[in-house]
Amino acid sequence: MPAQSSGLLLFRDATEVLIGHMGGPFWANKEEHAWSIPKGLHDDDETSALAVAEREFAEEMGSTAPPGESIDLGSTTSGRKVITIFARRGDFDAEAAVSNTFPLEWPRGSGIMIDVPEIDRAAWVKIDDARRLLVKSQAIFLDRLAQHLN
Repeated sequence: MPAQSSGLLLFRDATEVLIGHMGGPFWANKEEHAWSIPKGLHDDDETSALAVAEREFAEEMGSTAPPGESIDLGSTTSGRKVITIFARRGDFDAEAAVSNTFPLEWPRGSGIMIDVPEIDRAAWVKIDDARRLLVKSQAIFLDRLAQHLN
């Protein structure tokens, strides 16, 4: 069974979305296709994709998502993962985002472990800019959001 991942895409008006730049040395000098919708894997006992999306938003942004109606943007498959994304209208102080961290061996094979933030910065970006910034597999959710808003 493929891994399940869920996330929450905040938007304000119909032109801007909140996305996060992936942390760590691999992504440090990359911009295009180096950003992500705040999302993460389901724990074994979690069945609610929306609850996972809200938990992951809080972990990666450092604060709970603003309340509001969630729009189910559906799922897509990326590698060995099924990604489900919800959208919600709301505002958030992107400059105040503080992500959780995870241990990473760096340099690879060195035995040295460093703590790396899942998201090293967040930003509100125009949807057209988000298309070139997001990892390619997530662009479909921008199309689905635009379709829903029109």
